[in-house]
Amino acid sequence: MSIETTAPTARGVDRFEAVAERWYSEKRLGGLSRFAFAITVLNVIGHGFLGFEQSWVTPFVAVGTTYSVDLIGETLEAHAAGRKPRYAGEFLNLVRFLLPAHISGLAVGMLLYAADNLAAVAFAASVAMGSKYVFRVVQGKDRDGKPVQRHFLNPSNFGITVTLLLFPTVGIAPPYQFSENTWGFVDWLLPLVIVGTGSYLNRKATGRIPLILAWVGAFAAQAIIRAAINGTPITSGLVPMTGFAFILFTFYMITDPATTPARTRRQVAFAVAVALAYAVLMELHVVFGLFFALTGVTAGRGAFMAMANVGLKVRFAGQRRGPAALSPGE
Repeated sequence: MSIETTAPTARGVDRFEAVAERWYSEKRLGGLSRFAFAITVLNVIGHGFLGFEQSWVTPFVAVGTTYSVDLIGETLEAHAAGRKPRYAGEFLNLVRFLLPAHISGLAVGMLLYAADNLAAVAFAASVAMGSKYVFRVVQGKDRDGKPVQRHFLNPSNFGITVTLLLFPTVGIAPPYQFSENTWGFVDWLLPLVIVGTGSYLNRKATGRIPLILAWVGAFAAQAIIRAAINGTPITSGLVPMTGFAFILFTFYMITDPATTPARTRRQVAFAVAVALAYAVLMELHVVFGLFFALTGVTAGRGAFMAMANVGLKVRFAGQRRGPAALSPGE
Protein backbone atom coordinates (compact mmCIF):
# COMPACT_ATOMS: atom_id res chain seq x y z
CA MET A 1 0.00 0.00 0.00
CA SER A 2 1.06 3.58 -0.46
CA ILE A 3 2.51 5.32 2.58
CA GLU A 4 1.49 8.93 3.17
CA THR A 5 2.84 11.05 6.00
CA THR A 6 3.05 14.69 6.93
CA ALA A 7 6.22 16.45 5.83
CA PRO A 8 8.87 16.17 8.58
CA THR A 9 11.37 18.80 9.64
CA ALA A 10 14.24 19.52 7.29
CA ARG A 11 16.84 18.26 9.76
CA GLY A 12 15.04 14.98 10.30
CA VAL A 13 14.45 14.52 6.63
CA ASP A 14 18.16 14.81 5.97
CA ARG A 15 18.92 12.38 8.75
CA PHE A 16 16.81 9.61 7.29
CA GLU A 17 17.81 10.01 3.67
CA ALA A 18 14.63 11.93 2.83
CA VAL A 19 16.16 14.98 1.19
CA ALA A 20 15.77 14.78 -2.59
CA GLU A 21 19.14 13.99 -4.14
CA ARG A 22 20.77 16.30 -6.63
CA TRP A 23 20.69 13.32 -8.99
CA TYR A 24 16.94 13.75 -9.37
CA SER A 25 17.18 17.35 -10.49
CA GLU A 26 20.50 17.62 -12.31
CA LYS A 27 21.61 14.16 -13.40
CA ARG A 28 18.44 12.11 -13.64
CA LEU A 29 17.72 12.63 -17.32
CA GLY A 30 21.33 12.13 -18.42
CA GLY A 31 21.67 9.02 -16.30
CA LEU A 32 18.43 7.50 -17.50
CA SER A 33 19.29 8.24 -21.12
CA ARG A 34 22.69 6.56 -20.87
CA PHE A 35 21.32 3.55 -19.03
CA ALA A 36 18.46 3.18 -21.51
CA PHE A 37 20.88 3.31 -24.42
CA ALA A 38 23.29 0.83 -22.83
CA ILE A 39 20.63 -1.77 -21.98
CA THR A 40 19.04 -1.40 -25.42
CA VAL A 41 22.36 -2.05 -27.15
CA LEU A 42 23.00 -5.04 -24.87
CA ASN A 43 19.61 -6.54 -25.73
CA VAL A 44 20.09 -6.05 -29.46
CA ILE A 45 23.57 -7.58 -29.38
CA GLY A 46 22.39 -10.29 -27.01
CA HIS A 47 19.53 -11.45 -29.19
CA GLY A 48 21.46 -10.96 -32.41
CA PHE A 49 24.88 -12.36 -31.53
CA LEU A 50 25.52 -13.40 -27.94
CA GLY A 51 22.92 -16.14 -27.66
CA PHE A 52 20.05 -14.86 -25.52
CA GLU A 53 17.68 -17.76 -24.90
CA GLN A 54 14.48 -15.72 -24.87
CA SER A 55 12.50 -15.21 -28.06
CA TRP A 56 12.74 -11.93 -29.94
CA VAL A 57 9.19 -11.04 -28.91
CA THR A 58 10.02 -11.18 -25.18
CA PRO A 59 11.60 -7.71 -24.85
CA PHE A 60 8.76 -6.20 -26.89
CA VAL A 61 6.15 -7.75 -24.59
CA ALA A 62 8.03 -6.59 -21.51
CA VAL A 63 8.62 -3.04 -22.72
CA GLY A 64 5.10 -2.70 -24.10
CA THR A 65 3.72 -3.71 -20.72
CA THR A 66 5.91 -1.34 -18.71
CA TYR A 67 5.03 1.53 -21.07
CA SER A 68 1.31 0.82 -20.69
CA VAL A 69 1.33 0.45 -16.91
CA ASP A 70 3.42 3.58 -16.42
CA LEU A 71 1.20 5.66 -18.69
CA ILE A 72 -1.96 4.44 -16.98
CA GLY A 73 -0.51 5.00 -13.52
CA GLU A 74 0.64 8.53 -14.33
CA THR A 75 -2.69 9.39 -15.95
CA LEU A 76 -4.66 8.27 -12.89
CA GLU A 77 -2.28 9.97 -10.48
CA ALA A 78 -2.31 13.23 -12.41
CA HIS A 79 -6.11 13.18 -12.53
CA ALA A 80 -6.34 12.59 -8.77
CA ALA A 81 -3.85 15.40 -8.07
CA GLY A 82 -5.49 17.81 -10.51
CA ARG A 83 -2.37 18.34 -12.60
CA LYS A 84 -1.15 17.64 -16.10
CA PRO A 85 0.47 14.24 -16.72
CA ARG A 86 4.23 14.45 -16.93
CA TYR A 87 4.18 12.98 -20.43
CA ALA A 88 1.80 15.65 -21.76
CA GLY A 89 2.89 18.35 -24.18
CA GLU A 90 5.94 17.86 -26.37
CA PHE A 91 6.92 14.45 -27.68
CA LEU A 92 10.21 14.81 -25.82
CA ASN A 93 8.24 14.85 -22.56
CA LEU A 94 6.82 11.45 -23.44
CA VAL A 95 10.29 10.10 -24.25
CA ARG A 96 11.70 11.38 -20.98
CA PHE A 97 8.81 9.98 -19.00
CA LEU A 98 9.12 6.50 -20.51
CA LEU A 99 12.87 6.11 -19.96
CA PRO A 100 12.50 4.34 -16.57
CA ALA A 101 9.81 2.04 -18.01
CA HIS A 102 12.08 1.27 -20.96
CA ILE A 103 14.96 0.27 -18.67
CA SER A 104 12.76 -1.83 -16.37
CA GLY A 105 11.06 -3.62 -19.27
CA LEU A 106 14.31 -4.60 -20.96
CA ALA A 107 15.82 -5.71 -17.64
CA VAL A 108 12.84 -7.97 -16.91
CA GLY A 109 12.82 -9.41 -20.41
CA MET A 110 16.57 -10.02 -20.36
CA LEU A 111 16.90 -11.57 -16.90
CA LEU A 112 13.81 -13.78 -16.73
CA TYR A 113 13.45 -17.01 -18.66
CA ALA A 114 9.84 -18.10 -19.07
CA ALA A 115 10.12 -20.17 -22.27
CA ASP A 116 6.90 -19.51 -24.20
CA ASN A 117 5.00 -18.16 -21.17
CA LEU A 118 4.84 -14.54 -22.27
CA ALA A 119 2.04 -13.91 -19.76
CA ALA A 120 4.59 -14.41 -16.96
CA VAL A 121 6.88 -11.84 -18.57
CA ALA A 122 4.01 -9.38 -18.87
CA PHE A 123 3.08 -10.06 -15.24
CA ALA A 124 6.64 -9.34 -14.07
CA ALA A 125 6.73 -6.11 -16.07
CA SER A 126 3.35 -5.04 -14.65
CA VAL A 127 4.43 -5.70 -11.07
CA ALA A 128 7.69 -3.85 -11.69
CA MET A 129 6.03 -0.64 -12.83
CA GLY A 130 2.99 -0.96 -10.59
CA SER A 131 5.22 -1.09 -7.53
CA LYS A 132 6.34 2.47 -8.26
CA TYR A 133 2.80 3.71 -7.66
CA VAL A 134 1.97 1.45 -4.70
CA PHE A 135 5.06 1.26 -2.49
CA ARG A 136 6.08 4.81 -1.69
CA VAL A 137 7.44 6.84 1.17
CA VAL A 138 8.02 10.55 1.72
CA GLN A 139 11.53 11.51 0.67
CA GLY A 140 11.98 15.27 0.92
CA LYS A 141 10.03 18.27 -0.31
CA ASP A 142 9.44 19.96 -3.62
CA ARG A 143 10.16 23.62 -4.37
CA ASP A 144 6.83 24.61 -2.83
CA GLY A 145 7.62 22.86 0.43
CA LYS A 146 5.19 20.01 -0.16
CA PRO A 147 6.21 16.44 0.75
CA VAL A 148 7.43 14.34 -2.16
CA GLN A 149 6.71 10.63 -2.30
CA ARG A 150 9.04 8.28 -4.16
CA HIS A 151 9.15 4.53 -4.59
CA PHE A 152 11.62 2.59 -2.48
CA LEU A 153 11.58 -0.82 -4.17
CA ASN A 154 13.83 -1.51 -7.14
CA PRO A 155 11.09 -1.94 -9.80
CA SER A 156 12.60 -4.54 -12.12
CA ASN A 157 14.13 -6.52 -9.23
CA PHE A 158 10.80 -6.56 -7.39
CA GLY A 159 8.90 -7.67 -10.49
CA ILE A 160 11.38 -10.50 -11.03
CA THR A 161 11.21 -11.53 -7.36
CA VAL A 162 7.41 -11.74 -7.26
CA THR A 163 7.32 -13.67 -10.54
CA LEU A 164 9.90 -16.19 -9.32
CA LEU A 165 7.77 -16.77 -6.22
CA LEU A 166 4.45 -17.15 -8.03
CA PHE A 167 5.52 -18.95 -11.22
CA PRO A 168 7.38 -22.20 -10.42
CA THR A 169 8.17 -22.83 -14.09
CA VAL A 170 9.85 -19.43 -14.54
CA GLY A 171 13.51 -18.99 -13.71
CA ILE A 172 16.43 -16.68 -14.26
CA ALA A 173 18.02 -16.64 -17.69
CA PRO A 174 21.05 -18.98 -17.79
CA PRO A 175 24.32 -17.08 -17.29
CA TYR A 176 25.90 -18.70 -20.32
CA GLN A 177 23.53 -16.88 -22.67
CA PHE A 178 25.62 -13.72 -22.35
CA SER A 179 28.66 -15.37 -23.91
CA GLU A 180 27.31 -18.49 -25.59
CA ASN A 181 28.46 -17.45 -29.06
CA THR A 182 31.67 -15.63 -28.16
CA TRP A 183 35.20 -16.98 -28.36
CA GLY A 184 38.83 -16.06 -27.87
CA PHE A 185 39.60 -12.47 -26.92
CA VAL A 186 35.87 -11.57 -27.09
CA ASP A 187 35.33 -13.65 -23.94
CA TRP A 188 37.61 -11.18 -22.17
CA LEU A 189 36.62 -8.06 -24.07
CA LEU A 190 32.86 -8.26 -23.42
CA PRO A 191 33.05 -8.28 -19.58
CA LEU A 192 35.64 -5.51 -19.71
CA VAL A 193 33.29 -3.40 -21.82
CA ILE A 194 30.41 -3.95 -19.39
CA VAL A 195 32.62 -3.16 -16.38
CA GLY A 196 34.04 -0.09 -18.11
CA THR A 197 30.72 1.34 -19.28
CA GLY A 198 29.05 0.45 -15.98
CA SER A 199 31.79 2.19 -14.01
CA TYR A 200 31.55 5.28 -16.20
CA LEU A 201 27.75 5.47 -15.94
CA ASN A 202 27.72 4.98 -12.19
CA ARG A 203 30.49 7.51 -11.64
CA LYS A 204 28.95 10.17 -13.87
CA ALA A 205 25.22 9.56 -13.44
CA THR A 206 24.51 7.84 -10.13
CA GLY A 207 27.45 8.37 -7.79
CA ARG A 208 27.21 4.76 -6.64
CA ILE A 209 30.84 3.69 -7.01
CA PRO A 210 31.23 3.35 -3.20
CA LEU A 211 28.21 1.03 -3.19
CA ILE A 212 29.72 -1.10 -5.97
CA LEU A 213 33.07 -1.42 -4.21
CA ALA A 214 31.41 -2.23 -0.89
CA TRP A 215 29.13 -4.79 -2.53
CA VAL A 216 31.99 -6.61 -4.27
CA GLY A 217 34.07 -6.63 -1.09
CA ALA A 218 31.19 -7.76 1.11
CA PHE A 219 30.20 -10.49 -1.33
CA ALA A 220 33.75 -11.85 -1.35
CA ALA A 221 33.90 -11.66 2.44
CA GLN A 222 30.68 -13.59 2.95
CA ALA A 223 31.86 -16.25 0.50
CA ILE A 224 35.11 -16.71 2.45
CA ILE A 225 33.29 -16.80 5.80
CA ARG A 226 30.73 -19.34 4.56
CA ALA A 227 33.52 -21.50 3.18
CA ALA A 228 35.28 -21.45 6.56
CA ILE A 229 32.10 -22.32 8.44
CA ASN A 230 30.97 -25.10 6.11
CA GLY A 231 34.41 -26.49 5.27
CA THR A 232 33.92 -25.96 1.54
CA PRO A 233 36.38 -24.59 -1.05
CA ILE A 234 36.58 -20.81 -1.06
CA THR A 235 36.50 -20.78 -4.85
CA SER A 236 32.99 -22.26 -4.87
CA GLY A 237 31.64 -19.14 -3.19
CA LEU A 238 33.70 -16.75 -5.29
CA VAL A 239 32.91 -18.28 -8.68
CA PRO A 240 29.60 -16.37 -9.11
CA MET A 241 31.62 -13.14 -9.15
CA THR A 242 33.21 -14.19 -12.44
CA GLY A 243 29.88 -14.58 -14.21
CA PHE A 244 28.30 -12.10 -16.58
CA ALA A 245 25.05 -12.12 -14.56
CA PHE A 246 26.88 -10.97 -11.42
CA ILE A 247 28.56 -8.15 -13.35
CA LEU A 248 25.21 -6.94 -14.68
CA PHE A 249 23.63 -7.17 -11.23
CA THR A 250 26.53 -5.20 -9.75
CA PHE A 251 26.60 -2.35 -12.26
CA TYR A 252 23.00 -2.12 -13.45
CA MET A 253 20.70 -3.55 -10.76
CA ILE A 254 21.94 -2.92 -7.23
CA THR A 255 23.04 0.63 -8.10
CA ASP A 256 19.56 1.99 -8.87
CA PRO A 257 19.91 5.57 -7.52
CA ALA A 258 16.20 5.97 -6.82
CA THR A 259 16.12 3.06 -4.36
CA THR A 260 19.57 3.21 -2.74
CA PRO A 261 21.13 5.70 -0.28
CA ALA A 262 23.08 8.70 -1.51
CA ARG A 263 25.63 9.17 1.25
CA THR A 264 28.80 7.09 1.11
CA ARG A 265 28.49 5.48 4.53
CA ARG A 266 24.90 4.50 3.87
CA GLN A 267 25.83 3.10 0.49
CA VAL A 268 28.38 0.89 2.20
CA ALA A 269 25.85 -0.21 4.82
CA PHE A 270 23.29 -0.95 2.11
CA ALA A 271 25.76 -3.07 0.13
CA VAL A 272 26.85 -5.02 3.20
CA ALA A 273 23.21 -5.65 4.13
CA VAL A 274 22.48 -7.11 0.70
CA ALA A 275 25.55 -9.36 0.89
CA LEU A 276 24.57 -10.50 4.39
CA ALA A 277 21.01 -11.26 3.27
CA TYR A 278 22.39 -13.22 0.35
CA ALA A 279 24.64 -15.24 2.67
CA VAL A 280 21.69 -16.11 4.91
CA LEU A 281 19.61 -17.20 1.93
CA MET A 282 22.45 -19.35 0.66
CA GLU A 283 22.76 -21.05 4.04
CA LEU A 284 19.02 -21.74 3.87
CA HIS A 285 19.48 -23.19 0.36
CA VAL A 286 17.25 -20.56 -1.26
CA VAL A 287 17.83 -20.16 -4.99
CA PHE A 288 17.90 -16.80 -6.80
CA GLY A 289 19.36 -15.27 -3.64
CA LEU A 290 20.66 -12.09 -5.28
CA PHE A 291 17.19 -10.92 -6.28
CA PHE A 292 15.51 -11.92 -3.03
CA ALA A 293 18.26 -10.29 -0.97
CA LEU A 294 17.98 -6.97 -2.80
CA THR A 295 14.20 -6.96 -2.51
CA GLY A 296 14.38 -7.66 1.21
CA VAL A 297 16.90 -4.93 1.92
CA THR A 298 15.11 -2.26 -0.14
CA ALA A 299 11.82 -3.19 1.53
CA GLY A 300 13.45 -2.91 4.95
CA ARG A 301 14.95 0.45 4.04
CA GLY A 302 11.54 1.71 2.91
CA ALA A 303 9.89 0.52 6.12
CA PHE A 304 12.59 2.24 8.17
CA MET A 305 12.09 5.54 6.35
CA ALA A 306 8.32 5.26 6.80
CA MET A 307 8.67 4.68 10.55
CA ALA A 308 11.17 7.52 10.79
CA ASN A 309 8.77 9.87 9.03
CA VAL A 310 5.95 8.88 11.37
CA GLY A 311 8.18 9.46 14.39
CA LEU A 312 9.24 12.86 13.08
CA LYS A 313 5.61 13.75 12.45
CA VAL A 314 4.71 13.02 16.07
CA ARG A 315 7.68 14.98 17.42
CA PHE A 316 6.98 17.88 15.06
CA ALA A 317 3.36 18.00 16.21
CA GLY A 318 4.50 18.00 19.85
CA GLN A 319 6.88 20.87 19.22
CA ARG A 320 4.12 22.92 17.62
CA ARG A 321 1.85 22.39 20.60
CA GLY A 322 4.56 23.42 23.06
CA PRO A 323 4.77 22.86 26.82
CA ALA A 324 2.04 25.42 27.55
CA ALA A 325 -0.47 23.40 25.55
CA LEU A 326 -0.01 20.31 27.70
CA SER A 327 -2.50 19.59 30.44
CA PRO A 328 -1.35 18.50 33.94
CA GLY A 329 -2.42 14.96 33.15
CA GLU A 330 -0.12 14.80 30.16
